[in-house]
Amino acid sequence: MRIIYLALLVSIGLLLPLSLAAQVEPPAADTGELASLSLQHDAEADERIKSRIESIFAEISSLEAIQVEVKEGVVTLSGEAANEADAEKAQRLSGRLEGVVEVEDDITRTLDLRQNVAPLITSFTQHLATFIKALPLLLVALLLVVAFSVAGAYLSRRKTLLNKITPNAFLSELLAQAFRVLGFLLGLIAALNLLGAGKVVATLLGGAGVVGLAIGFAVRDTIENYIASIMLSLRQPFRAKDHVVINDHEGIVVRLTSRATILMTLDGNHLRIPNANVFKGIILNYSTNPERKFSFELGVDAADDPVAAMQTGLKAISALDFVLAEPAPGAVIATVGDSNIVLRFSAWVDQRDTNFGKARSLAIRAVMQVLERRGFTLPEPIYRLRFDSNIDEQIQERVSKPDLRQQEDTEVASTSLPTELAEVAEAALDVSPDTHLSEKVDQELMRKGEDDLLDDGRPSE
Repeated sequence: MRIIYLALLVSIGLLLPLSLAAQVEPPAADTGELASLSLQHDAEADERIKSRIESIFAEISSLEAIQVEVKEGVVTLSGEAANEADAEKAQRLSGRLEGVVEVEDDITRTLDLRQNVAPLITSFTQHLATFIKALPLLLVALLLVVAFSVAGAYLSRRKTLLNKITPNAFLSELLAQAFRVLGFLLGLIAALNLLGAGKVVATLLGGAGVVGLAIGFAVRDTIENYIASIMLSLRQPFRAKDHVVINDHEGIVVRLTSRATILMTLDGNHLRIPNANVFKGIILNYSTNPERKFSFELGVDAADDPVAAMQTGLKAISALDFVLAEPAPGAVIATVGDSNIVLRFSAWVDQRDTNFGKARSLAIRAVMQVLERRGFTLPEPIYRLRFDSNIDEQIQERVSKPDLRQQEDTEVASTSLPTELAEVAEAALDVSPDTHLSEKVDQELMRKGEDDLLDDGRPSE
C-alpha cells in the first residue's frame, strides 16, 4: 500500500510541473536549416526593423532602456538591462522579425537590486492574489479527495460485504486495500478535473504507470511472493499440523502467512519458506492419506531358499500389532548377488496411531530375529587374516585353556541390565506417535501476531 501511494506522489511531483509548463508556452519549431539571405536590401527596410523593435521594447518595461541600431539587417542592441534574462529576451524578440540577419549584443547588465527584486515581488503578489481568489475552488477540490477517500475507507471496513464477495481472509484484506486506493484515485481525478487540469490527469496516470512498472521490476521478487500467497490461500494445498516435505524441507505445517509458510521441523526448529518457492516447488503431504507404507531390505545366503525366507519374514511382520492387515505386507526378491540374495519387505501402518520410523525399525528387528532362529544365514563380511608363527601359537594356547574362557563367559553372564536401562528399552518398543512435537506445534498455533491464511472451511487441493 505504501509503495502505491509513493508512486502516485512521485508521479505528481515529477509530471505536474512539466505538463503545466508545456501548456503555457510550446517550444518553437526548429527547421534545422539556415534561412537564405536576400540579395537586395535598402535603408527603408532597416528603418522599419528598427521602428518595429523599438515599439515592441516600449511596451515591455524591463526593455525600455535598450537602444536599437539596424544596418544591412544586422541589429545591434545597446543600453542597459537589469539582468541576463532581460538581455536574452531582447535578443530573442529582435531575431524573430523578418529581414533580421544577425543580432549583436552590446547590452550592459546593471544587476540593479531594485530592478531585479521588484519583478519578483510583483510576480509573488500576483500569484498570491490568484491563489486567494482560487482558494474556494481548491477547498472544494480538497473536499472531493477527502470525501472519496472516506467512502473508500468505509467500504474497506465493511467485513460482511467483503466476506460475501470473497470468503478468503487474505483476499478480503486485499479487496479492502483496493477500495482505499480506488477512493483516493477517484477523488484525485475529480479534483484535478475541477481545477481544469484534465490533461494533467492523463499525464499523471501515464506517469504513474511508468513509475509503477519501474517499481514492479525493482521489487519483482516481493510481488511474486505476494501473488504466490494469494494462490496458496485459494488452493489450500495443506492444512495446519500436516506432515509435509516441501523442496526437501520436511516438517509439520504451523501456518501460512502472506509472506512465508511456517514449518516445525522434525528436530523441533522453526522453518520459514518463501511462498514463491512453495508455490513453484514439489509438495509431498504425508497426512493426506493416513496409511503409509514402509519398506526395508535384508539379505540371506545364496544357498538358502528365498521364498521360504520371504514367507518367514512376512509371518513375523504380520504378527506385529501396529502393522495393518489390509493392505497386506509384501516381499519380493530385490537383487541376487555373488554370495547373497537381497529381499525387500514392505508393510503398511496407520500414521495417526503409529510412529512411522519406530514401526519400520521394529519390523526390521523382528524379521532379523525370526530368520536367524529358523536357520537362515544373514550374510556377513568375510575377511582373510594371516598371522606370524608366534602370534598363531599364542592364539592356539589361549583357545586350549577352557578355564579362562569359562571365567570370561561367567563374568559376562553375571552382568544384569539396570532398571533404568530396562525402562529405556521398553520405551524403544513403543510405536505411538511423538506427542512432544505435536505440543510444540500447538504452542506455535496459539501464538498471535501473524495472520493464518489456512482455512479449514475451504476445500483442500
